[in-house]
Amino acid sequence: MNLYQELKKGPFLISGPCVIENEAMIMDLAEQLKRMTEELGITYIFKASFDKANRTSVDAYRGPGLEEGLKILQKVKETFDLPVTTDIHESSQAKPVAEVADILQIPAFLCRQTDLLLEAANTGKIVNIKKAQFLSGNDMVYPAKKVEYTGNQQVMLTERGKSFGNNDLVVDFRDIIDMQSFGYPLVMDVTHSCQKPGGAQGKSGGNREYAPYFAKAAAAVGVKGFFFETHRNPSEALSDGPNMVPLDELKGVLEEVLKHIS
Repeated sequence: MNLYQELKKGPFLISGPCVIENEAMIMDLAEQLKRMTEELGITYIFKASFDKANRTSVDAYRGPGLEEGLKILQKVKETFDLPVTTDIHESSQAKPVAEVADILQIPAFLCRQTDLLLEAANTGKIVNIKKAQFLSGNDMVYPAKKVEYTGNQQVMLTERGKSFGNNDLVVDFRDIIDMQSFGYPLVMDVTHSCQKPGGAQGKSGGNREYAPYFAKAAAAVGVKGFFFETHRNPSEALSDGPNMVPLDELKGVLEEVLKHIS
């Protein structure tokens, strides 16, 4: 069974820190997350960003960059025999990232960028399209069809919340039900859905305490893929700390979520 078939079957987890802070931190998290998911019996994909190109402030930490970031992700892949994913923000990044990543992630803000979608699709890798904060679930059929236009049928869709006024998001579970009707593997990005974008004086805030509830609610409507950002010390994370689930709490959360998967 190839990776895409595993994702269609589920359950699966995409998890890691928001951004690559350093190699030691990444290797530690990958080791712990692999052990955790093996114990739970679920498919696992490691995720971390080499560049956070859409940070709120120009002064915010963005990551190690393409070259160094891919070296670290390659080390994770080889050391722990794990599939990996990361996001791309420019069409030119698709080909080099595809040499390492098993799944190319399209950021929510960029999910309608035709050239970015086509370049990602042309790599032949799985393309995970995150739903924009301003789109309905039904609207996501169009980005998916752009990928399929190239002949690449390996599409995933991810729910990550919808804009709800200023600096806030809400999850409309009708969007999840609508996206499921397309037949692609569907992911609930639990922790990004807890964000308060740009709501913490030059950076994003969040409410991580909602994450377990969002995950269980998504499982109850048929979702079998979950995206959790995690960190040993979220308060010290260089990106997205307020909405990350602490690593030492994640297994317990996942155990509860798995009880709700039909």
